[in-house]
Amino acid sequence: MNRELDISVLDLLSYGLYVVAARANNQINGSIVNTVFQVTAEPPRVAVSINKENLTHEYISKSGIFSVSILADTTPLNFIGNFGFKSGRDVDKLLEVKELEDTGDCPIIMDNALGYLEVKVFDQVDVGTHTVFVGDVVGGKILQTGTPLTYVFYKQVKRGKTSKRAATYIPPTQEVSAGCQDQRNSAISMRSVWLDI
Repeated sequence: MNRELDISVLDLLSYGLYVVAARANNQINGSIVNTVFQVTAEPPRVAVSINKENLTHEYISKSGIFSVSILADTTPLNFIGNFGFKSGRDVDKLLEVKELEDTGDCPIIMDNALGYLEVKVFDQVDVGTHTVFVGDVVGGKILQTGTPLTYVFYKQVKRGKTSKRAATYIPPTQEVSAGCQDQRNSAISMRSVWLDI
């Protein structure tokens, strides 16, 4: 294959927005991620892509278990910013969290969540800057009705930002094809800061 690549075509892939949390050494951390997806139905299994520099990555690697909180589209930007723009190495991200269920093995962020999954790592794949953790869903619950927050809604309606650590990061200087320009007018400039740490 020797085809030209218009990297902006990746913006057409669909994502949600989630808080992935884990515990290690009696410490809890969580990160905003947009790459959580179901990989099998029987057994129920999901995968998540986490940047290797993130503290949450370290905690998942050590504990072998993590939670996924599925965020509502009404989630405020300051909540997303707390988990997406700060490092758990510098601040306690859970200080402002009102609803936290802690099973002892895995913390679950309940604030702004429509539901959650508890996941036990089955396998992991090194994909360069990130690790894809594949795990069995061992628990989960719907907490409330609502509309899940999508990455497109986050970027286009909420005017959210993306960082160099995000799996979907595209440099702001990347050329954009005319066909995708309308969808990406503001998205490119927003892709510079969001940290999934």
